[in-house]
Parts: sequence; structure tokens; C-alpha cells
Amino acid sequence: MRQLMIGMCLAALTATTVQAQDMVTYTTDQPFEDVIFGLENAIIDQGLVIDATSHVGDMLERTKGDVGSDVTIFTKADVYSFCSAAVSRKVMEADPMNIVFCPYDIFVAVSPDTPDQTMIGYRTYPEGPMQEVQALLDTIAKTAIGQ
Repeated sequence: MRQLMIGMCLAALTATTVQAQDMVTYTTDQPFEDVIFGLENAIIDQGLVIDATSHVGDMLERTKGDVGSDVTIFTKADVYSFCSAAVSRKVMEADPMNIVFCPYDIFVAVSPDTPDQTMIGYRTYPEGPMQEVQALLDTIAKTAIGQ
């Protein structure tokens, strides 16, 4: 029983690590504010509405002392959440459990190690209908940085 529990814990850790690495990122020398401006416009130009903006970098910096850390992870980092009624309906008609992926997120971040580079990216999606969402996110991210 103990070996089974250890095996399950290791499997869960491995799955989490793999998922965390499954993303697409682009790096640009454009300032954070310019990439954010480009992202907001790229989302709106697709006819989409930004549902939420999470200021992850601010939260991490504000709370680092509260959790016993002095590490600055990002100098700036925001996550934009949005959805597409048309694409979401299509992928959820194919599999209602694709609801787990909604809303869709694109992040923009600057690391203290590379302050002159801004990263933009999103998580990857499984093969099949969700590839349409991934293509949409890729178009938006590339448009945001002029690619």
C-alpha cells in the first residue's frame, strides 16, 4: 500500500511538471507596456472581450514577505483571460468536458534576469478540437508582438 501511495505521488508530480512545461512562448525586446497594448488590441480585433486581467507579478511581489521569501520572480507579469463564444461552442459540442479549458489565458511577463525582454505565451492544448483554440491564441500572441 505504501509503495502504491508513493507511486501515485510521483506520478502526480511528474504530471504537474510536464503540464507546466507544455506552453508556447515568444520573446521580444518590446517593453512590457507595448506588448500589453498589443495584446489587448489583438484580443479586441478578434471580436473578443477581455473577461479578466490578473496582475500576477504584482501579487507575487506584494506577498513575497508574507510567505517568507525575498525572491522577485517577475518584475512585471499579467495574465489576460477571455473566451470566444463561437470557438468555445464548437470545441464543447465536440466534447463538453473541454469546458475545463475555458476561459483562455495569455500571459505577458518580464523576468528580473532578462529585464530588456518581454515574454508572451499560453499553455498548449490537447490534440483534436482544442487545436483550434491553440491556433487562435497563437495568432493573438504573435499579433501582439507584430509577428
